Amino acid sequence: MKSKLALICTVVAISLCLCACSSAPAQLSVDASSSGQKVEIAAGGSLTVTLESNASTGFQWSEKAEISDSAVLQQVSHEFVAPEKKDVVGAPGKEVWTFKALKKGTSTISMEYSQPWEGGTKAAQTFSLTVVVK
Repeated sequence: MKSKLALICTVVAISLCLCACSSAPAQLSVDASSSGQKVEIAAGGSLTVTLESNASTGFQWSEKAEISDSAVLQQVSHEFVAPEKKDVVGAPGKEVWTFKALKKGTSTISMEYSQPWEGGTKAAQTFSLTVVVK
């Protein structure tokens, strides 16, 4: 009876350890609702950040994101995606950034939504994300 109990306890302990060691995703997409959060991604994986943007107001997100540790995370691309309905004046589009997870570590991405000209409104919105590369 003691050996069966010991065997059951061992199996349960191993199962719990395996669940705790679940791997981080290789690809991850986030939007504005993730701002201020922490996400995990596998080394070698990619992260996509999509934020609403309305160029008709003169506002735009930072083209190049601020990355706290560029040895951990690298910006690969940034593009503006026009609104789906092209016949609607002032319709918002999206700005999309892609990042590559280079190696294990933690890095923070930060961006601002501003009017880039002198005297324009700065940091009307901000986005930040802590990325843990596993």
